[in-house]
Parts: sequence; structure tokens; C-alpha cells
Amino acid sequence: MDALLAAFADHWPVVVSMPFIAAVIGYVTKRVAIEMMFRPLDFVGVAEPWLGWQGVVPRNSARMIRTSADLITGKLVDPAEIVARLDPDRVAREIQTPLLIAVDRIAREVLEEHHPHLWEMLPGIAQEILVKRVQAGTVDLVHQVMAEIRASIGEVLDVQQVAVTALERDKRLLVRLVRDISRPEMSFIARCGIYFGFTLGIVQTVVWDLTQQPWVLPVFGALIGWFTDWLAIKLVFFPRERRFGLQGVFQRRRVEVARQYGDLIASEVMTVPNIVEGVLAGPRSERLLAAIARVVGEAVEKQTRPFVGVAVSPQRFEEMKSAAAVKAMRHLRETALAAEPYARDALDIGNTIAAKMNRLTRVEYEGLLRPAFRQDEWKLIAVGAVIGGLVGELQVLLLLG
Repeated sequence: MDALLAAFADHWPVVVSMPFIAAVIGYVTKRVAIEMMFRPLDFVGVAEPWLGWQGVVPRNSARMIRTSADLITGKLVDPAEIVARLDPDRVAREIQTPLLIAVDRIAREVLEEHHPHLWEMLPGIAQEILVKRVQAGTVDLVHQVMAEIRASIGEVLDVQQVAVTALERDKRLLVRLVRDISRPEMSFIARCGIYFGFTLGIVQTVVWDLTQQPWVLPVFGALIGWFTDWLAIKLVFFPRERRFGLQGVFQRRRVEVARQYGDLIASEVMTVPNIVEGVLAGPRSERLLAAIARVVGEAVEKQTRPFVGVAVSPQRFEEMKSAAAVKAMRHLRETALAAEPYARDALDIGNTIAAKMNRLTRVEYEGLLRPAFRQDEWKLIAVGAVIGGLVGELQVLLLLG
């Protein structure tokens, strides 16, 4: 006992500081682990993937993108459901101005290109009447196009591809998506490092005081770094159900996460421009575009044949219809986006996703964030152990010094 008291008297500043240093080890190792989750965005090192490091989320971006896309596709977004919310009359009103301008330009270009003499022979008032007649059919045209989209949206719009394309376009988006929804969990992990580290530090102090063995400090430092990392990550997700007043932090924040995730997906992934792009340029768009071209051709036929059809050959008239359809397709994306503010409110993707997320099972909901940890969490834990061991060695040097 006298020897223990003498050792304590000789090294009391270091001994007293052990629990606090352990708390620092716990906190620092958590902060390092958190940063390693997201940084660096690209691989930094000399031999990928062995000698160097890339953030866990960006390195596993392909797998995580597919996981997120599968969740969005399978559980959260139904193309037919969201498109059914669009009112064709309202869409027609929203895009009226750009549509009329586009129709005016297309009608004049087609007639000037395919029958310049006829167009030049028409007096100005006749040209305007012809253009206005074509424009008069735009409301019916919008209704027909919307009907085609609704009828085939499930086959045309590949929601998974829209999500994958948006997330692959910029890895920073995926990192921000995961980091933003998990920010409270990351803070919880860091705080756990302090609490668990201090508690284990007290145990470390007692063991060292009883043994006076230098190896106690690096071993406990490694254990503190390893155990606190492992336990903090587990407590983020488990227990899934509330037990004895305890529940995983991520599970407790379900309503908040659902709202936040819905808002992020609506503003960054399933945006109106991305959906329009997916409909018009996606891998399954050919059928829809052919149907729209047919509808445009029929509209041209109905509105212009009484005026132009009698003056041109049937073959020339068919060429004019085809040219009008081609030009209309070029303006389709730009014209459709004129309805973006209305479509964004009508589709209400953010609230739709939030509501459906709250109906997921706890395991399905956990899959929103868990893939960011699962595959490489052992590396994060190992780094915590290494840092803890190094700090323990530093304590030994202070004691022996």
C-alpha cells in the first residue's frame, strides 16, 4: 500500500488526468471516425485501395446509391401516383405562353422550309390566321400528351434511374445526403466517446494504480478507442424498439428524419427537371416520344389540312407533319419546365416520401443509414483502437519521464 501511495504521490498529476485523457481519447477517436466516414471525397494515397484512404461514403457511393435508389423506387415513390396529381388544364395554363410561342415558331419554320412559295404568297393576315388556328389546338394537344404520359408513366419513367443519375452526377450530393440526415447521430457518437471514455478511464486508473505496469496504459487506450467506437455505432441503431427506456438514436428520430430525407430527395434528387429528363430522355422514353410525335402529327393534320393540304401534295404534307413533330420534340423539355413551380407543389414529393417512410418497418427504415456504416465500420473501430493505443504510449512516456 505504501508503494502505491508513493507512486501516486510521484505521478499524481498523470494519474488524476487518466480518466480525462481517456475521455479525450474517446472523443477524438469518434471525431476521427466521423470525418473518415465522409472525407476525403477522392482517394488519397499511393496504391488504391491499400495504401491510402477515401471516405467510407464516397468510396462505397455506387453501392449506397443503388441502396438509396432501391428504397426510393420500391417503397417511397410511385410514378403513377405522383403524375396523377397533375391537372391537365392547370398544366396547359402554366405552359400556355411558352407553348404558344413555340407553336408560332414551329408553324412558321415548317411552312417556310417545306413550302416557301405558298407561305410567301399568303398575305400577312392569312399567315396570322393560319398560325392562330394551329395555336388554338394547343389545349387539346396538352390534354392528349398528358393522357399519353399517364397511360405509360409506369413503363416510361424509371424512378431508380432518375435517382441513380442525380446521385452519380455529384458524389458530394450523396455525402451531403447521408451527413445531413445523420448529423445528430454523429454528434451522439462523439458525446458517447466522452462519457464512455471517462468511465473506462476510471477503470484504467485503478488497474494501473494496482499493477504499476506500463503496458496497462496503451492496452486500455486501445480498448477505450475500440470499445467506445463499437458501442457508439451500435447505440445509433439499437435497440430498434424501445426497451427499458432505451432506443437507438436513429430510430427515435424517425419522424424528423423522414421529413428531412423527403425534403432532400425532393429538392436534390426527384426534382421536376430530373423527372422531366427521366421521362423524355430516359432509357424507356422511346415509346412515349413516339406517341407524343403521333399526337403532334394528328394535331397538325387537324388544324392545317383544310388550309394547306389542298395546296401541297400528300407526300409533301406528310413531310411537313413529320418536321413539325420533330421541332415540337425539341421544344418539349423547355416548354414542360415552364410548369415547374406548379408541378413541384402538386407532386408534393417531399411530404409523400416522409409519409411513406413513417410506414416502413424498423429494419427497412434502418437501411436508410445503416449501409453507410456496415461494410467498413471495422476499419473505423480499428482506427479508434490505434489512436487510443498511441495516446496510451504517450502517457507511459510522461510517467517514465
